[in-house]
Amino acid sequence: MKYVKDYECTLCHKTFPKTSTYMTCPECGELGILDIRFDYEQMKKEVNLDYFKNNQEYSIWRYLPFLTVTSVDPKSTLSVGWSPLYSSSYFEKTLGVNKLYFKDDGQNPTSSLKDRASIVAVMKAKELGYDTIACSSTGNAASSLAGNAAKCGLKTVIFVPKRAPLGKLAQLKAFGTTLVKVDGDYKAAFTLSKLAINKYGWYNRNAAINPHLVEGKKTVALEIAEQLEFNVCDWVCVSVGDGCTIASVYKGFYDLFQLGLIAKIPKLLGIQAKGCSPFVKAFNDSCSLKESKEDTIADSIAVGIPRNPVKAINAITKSSGMMISVTDEEILSALKELGAKEGIFAEPAASASFAGYLKAIQKGFILKSETVTVIITGNGLKDTTSALSAFKEERNVLPNLEDLQIYLKENIR
Repeated sequence: MKYVKDYECTLCHKTFPKTSTYMTCPECGELGILDIRFDYEQMKKEVNLDYFKNNQEYSIWRYLPFLTVTSVDPKSTLSVGWSPLYSSSYFEKTLGVNKLYFKDDGQNPTSSLKDRASIVAVMKAKELGYDTIACSSTGNAASSLAGNAAKCGLKTVIFVPKRAPLGKLAQLKAFGTTLVKVDGDYKAAFTLSKLAINKYGWYNRNAAINPHLVEGKKTVALEIAEQLEFNVCDWVCVSVGDGCTIASVYKGFYDLFQLGLIAKIPKLLGIQAKGCSPFVKAFNDSCSLKESKEDTIADSIAVGIPRNPVKAINAITKSSGMMISVTDEEILSALKELGAKEGIFAEPAASASFAGYLKAIQKGFILKSETVTVIITGNGLKDTTSALSAFKEERNVLPNLEDLQIYLKENIR
């Protein structure tokens, strides 16, 4: 909290002192999500190019001055952050584009970007004296919370919709959480988690409620900038569910811009699955957000009622970006291409960002001369059932060379 100035409501813009414990604006209620504001003039005295040059901590705690955590021993937590940024070895040539990078956040400890938010939530819960932390999730936030809390000695209660993928449920059980599978969709899981958190007094990790989580997620943008030696791309592509991640990406670049460490804020391309695209409809039609069905293979971004609409839309408009939707077929095709051509195994919600990039290039929304970073938010092992649906099932080969030769002739690439 060293450089935190205050909290500001995203609706009424009323400010609150940094010592306050509000999760949302007391006047605007649950929709009054708070934005944490920093004193950049003070931060500049510590955070400059020399700060990064002399910093040997290669995890999320490298960016402690940008966070709202008071103090931390990096050895006491899972090693979250500093995921690889890969330069494309295939698509730059085949698409004829300038520079294309993949930020593979599936390499985090529980295999998703959500570890960045969860470790901050766990640290804040410990600071405030909680022993139990809870959230609702379509899967990734849940497993990341359970894993990070387990390492730090906190108990967790996790609410998931009945469609949560088996890979994520397996993680939850392995991490020892109290798992609540709700007979309904994400909306039902969120509602029940809210009621339970209020009743039992657990710490609330729900991303669209807790303002500290944006600060954890924004470190993905800080890393991208630093890994590019602060020469940021023209565009950054992000898959969008409840809107928290894209809001966080903007906040990270905004911080760096205010500190004078980058010359511009990249344009943000927000991508949603066509079967659940309330942000795309609201952005393209310039109307308020309306509830959407949750009909997509990309479960991690299947959020019919996004809880962070103001920050997400602000991230797009203030960065001069845009939003598009992609079909499940395009998502699975991108998943296959990422794996076969770049060696990156992405879950459907993560490959949606690459599918959106491909569509944006095709339609001319992103120019081939522009540089782009695509954020891969989660590993494909999270949802192997969906991933396997992209491929045909192989037949069993008889244990002899003759049948092997026939098989190879039919299948070798």
